[in-house]
Amino acid sequence: MSDFINAGWALWVAGITVGGLIFCVFVLAVASKRKVMANDNTTGHTWDEDLRELNNPLPRWWMGLFILTIVFAAAYLTFYPGLGTHAGTFKWSSVGQLESEQAKANEAMAPVYAKFTAMKAEDLAKDGQAMGIGERLFANNCAQCHGSDARGSKGFPNLTDADWLGGTGADYIKKTVTEGRQGMMPPMAAAVGSGDDVKNVANYVLSLSGSAHSSVAAQLGQGKFAACAACHGPDGKGNPVLGAPNLTDKVWLHGWGEGQIVSIINQGKTNVMPAFGKRLTPEQIHVLSAYVWSLSQKTTVAAAP
Repeated sequence: MSDFINAGWALWVAGITVGGLIFCVFVLAVASKRKVMANDNTTGHTWDEDLRELNNPLPRWWMGLFILTIVFAAAYLTFYPGLGTHAGTFKWSSVGQLESEQAKANEAMAPVYAKFTAMKAEDLAKDGQAMGIGERLFANNCAQCHGSDARGSKGFPNLTDADWLGGTGADYIKKTVTEGRQGMMPPMAAAVGSGDDVKNVANYVLSLSGSAHSSVAAQLGQGKFAACAACHGPDGKGNPVLGAPNLTDKVWLHGWGEGQIVSIINQGKTNVMPAFGKRLTPEQIHVLSAYVWSLSQKTTVAAAP
């Protein structure tokens, strides 16, 4: 699509738009000046001996509507964007209108968020109004990936458990929502060894969680697991600081089984959580983070009103 991103296409669109309006004016002018070719108001064409083509002019109201349409189009293209890169004299844009509406909404909600700013996540979790707002923020911004119940799916973490990679607590959640996060495992096949070595390591990883595996292959792969231990630890229990998952857990974010583990070892894996710091206000992120934190707590929190 990069071929379409240049000033020439904007001029092309503007030319077609203006040309269309000029053509409409030309057609109306020609139609209004056309003369009757015969005294009986026909064009002089006759078919099947008695079928004659009449040359009745357009009704004035119909002609007037055509003219009004052209005038409206010209005025619209003058005041609003529509001619390529021309912004219009009003400088209106959909982005500008959205930002204006968001600013008005944020201003209207400012008094509501003001009382939440100084509250900790533990206190917000007990506030029904705060949790109601947090739930709606979650539904509008997070549920698309993590699900309406926040339990995630393949490739999208379950937010209802307390097992977070990279950190814990409401402050870490707030940091993640604000700045985003990128988790990456590089391809490790070259460090592990041959194709058989990769399968052996995969079976050893399966053995760490007590999942179905080949015991012989797991024994052969134990020594090769040293290439993985730098991040996942010698016992495979991971390293939250590095964001390295716990391999002794039976639930894997990106799928399970020998084939899936072999694929990840060979190809690596990259997951991205987008940053919401520019999409949401700090006050919204504060409430949203408290709501997400509350989902993983075993204690009863306030129900949304």
